[in-house]
Amino acid sequence: MKPTILLTGKSGQLGSELNRLLPKLGNVIAPARNELELRDPEQIRQIMRSTKPQLVVNAAAYTAVDAAETDEANALAVNAEAPRLLAVEAKKISAMLVHFSTDYVFDGSKEAPYVETDHPNPLNAYGRTKLAGEEAICSSGAAHLIFRTSWVYATHGRNFLLTILRLATEREELKIVADQVGAPTCTVDLAEATTRILAGMIADDKSQFASPEAAGTYHITAAGETTWYDFTQAILEEAAHASQDLSWFAAATQGRPLLARRVVPITASEYGSHTPRPAYSVLSNSRLTQTFGIALPDWRTQLHQCFAKRSFERMS
Repeated sequence: MKPTILLTGKSGQLGSELNRLLPKLGNVIAPARNELELRDPEQIRQIMRSTKPQLVVNAAAYTAVDAAETDEANALAVNAEAPRLLAVEAKKISAMLVHFSTDYVFDGSKEAPYVETDHPNPLNAYGRTKLAGEEAICSSGAAHLIFRTSWVYATHGRNFLLTILRLATEREELKIVADQVGAPTCTVDLAEATTRILAGMIADDKSQFASPEAAGTYHITAAGETTWYDFTQAILEEAAHASQDLSWFAAATQGRPLLARRVVPITASEYGSHTPRPAYSVLSNSRLTQTFGIALPDWRTQLHQCFAKRSFERMS
C-alpha cells in the first residue's frame, strides 16, 4: 500500500521538483501557500491531523539570506517553529519528517569539507534559524531525515543562475565574489536523489517510517567545489552556446543577447554585503554515499545538464 505523503513548499524551487517526483512513491498531498501558512501553528496542526501522512517532506523555507538579517522573526517562524510543529505532529502519528537545511549552519573556518558531526556556528540570521529548525526536529523524538545542501539553484524562481543570466544581458562587466567556496547544487539532482533515498526506504520498510535505521542528518550536495566567480564563468560559457529554444533560458534572458564580456573577481568585503557568509562551506557527502549508495554529479556536470535540455523523465 502506497504511503500518504504531505509535501510543503510545492511551488518553490525544490518543492516543484519533488512534487513532480514524489507521486511515483505514494499519494501526495501538496497544499498551496494559501492553503497552508507555515507561520500559523494551527494550520500546521490541522493539516497534519486531517491528512495523517506516513511521510512529511518539508521543502518550504525562508531562504532570503539578506532579508533575514532584518526579518529574523519571520525567518524563525518558517525555518524553525514550523519544522518543530511538523516534527511534533509527526511523532504523534509515527510519521517520518524529511527536512532540508543548509551549509550556512557552519562558519566557514574549516579548510576541508564539513562532515555532519562538525560543530555548527552560523554567521547570519538565516543560518541561525535553519540550525534552530534542525535542533527542534532532533529534539522532537520524531523519525527524521535532515538533508543539508548548498548553493541551491534551479531554472525557475530566484537564484544565482538566473540572476547572472539577467545581469549578463544588462552589463558588459560583472564583478563577482571570488573568496567564498561552495558546491552549487541543482534542485533537479537534489530532488531525484531524495526520491531515490525514500524509494529505498519504502521498499525496505514497507512504508513504515516510524523508526528508520538510517534516520539522522546527511549532507547532500553536488560533488566538487568552486567559487561564485568560477561558477559565473561556467554559467556564461554554457549560456554562450545555449539556444533560445530552451524555454527557461529564453525566459531568463527575455530573448536578449548576452552583453557580458568580462567577469572581474572581487572579495566579499568589496562586494559590500552587510550579511556575513562562510568563506568555505563545502559539505562532505561521504555519509550519504556510505548509507544510501548515492552520490550527486559534479557541480559542473549539473550545470551543463541544465543547458542541455536534460530529460525530466530519467527516473522510472
